Amino acid sequence: MEIKDRFSLENKVALVTGAAYGIGFAIAEAFAQAGAKIAFNCRSREHMETALKNYAEKGIDAKGYICDVTDEEQVREMVADISEKMGEIDILVNNAGIIRRIPMLEMDVEEFRKVVDIDLNSAFIMSKAVLPGMIKRRKGKIINICSMMSELGRETVSAYAAAKGGLKMLTRNIASEYGAYNIQCNGIGPGYIATPQTAPLRECQPDGSRHPFDQFIISKTPAERWGTPEDLMGPAVFLASEASDFVNGQILYVDGGILAYIGKQPG
Repeated sequence: MEIKDRFSLENKVALVTGAAYGIGFAIAEAFAQAGAKIAFNCRSREHMETALKNYAEKGIDAKGYICDVTDEEQVREMVADISEKMGEIDILVNNAGIIRRIPMLEMDVEEFRKVVDIDLNSAFIMSKAVLPGMIKRRKGKIINICSMMSELGRETVSAYAAAKGGLKMLTRNIASEYGAYNIQCNGIGPGYIATPQTAPLRECQPDGSRHPFDQFIISKTPAERWGTPEDLMGPAVFLASEASDFVNGQILYVDGGILAYIGKQPG
């Protein structure tokens, strides 16, 4: 097999959660360009209609589902429908997630639980739903969208960091339990990506200057820029393809070098 063929996703069925926009949409688009058939979910009818239009504009015949990925029964029904109408799921991307930027002492426990439920528990529920089919076929790819907060802490994101740290370890445990079935579970840890979710952190100030957090991120990133959803396309295709068949339990950080960098010396 030629090396380019090892990166092909031709006729693979890929389910990307939370792929109505942003990172999930970019990953689904990359998979489609590599030959995969795309299914995705979101929780809003409004987002679904917009997403289907956007997929169509890209020439992608994606199948969308209104599904709460924290609801095990809804997830089972979605996976069963995809398997019946599109074929067994070859690739799962657990991308659905939220963040709440609230100081820990001001955060209600129910809000904390909600973040962990969507960012971590949903990945367990989704993976549990697709793993039996992958075990039966003795092949499959699961990609969990982790974060730099899988490694680092920062003020106001206690729930998000707890969930993403847990997701890193869930990734390693799935790899440990099911690697013998030729199932690879890896993670992608995006750096700071310019998406609607991070838009408030990039807003210009009234005097035209950059947002203080925007300045902070640029100063801490060797690439000296925010990432884009497109920066995640290549890594996602790699982890979904046969090119990564002996890569398991790893988190690939796509962060412009932040985690490798101590920062510039003042002066």
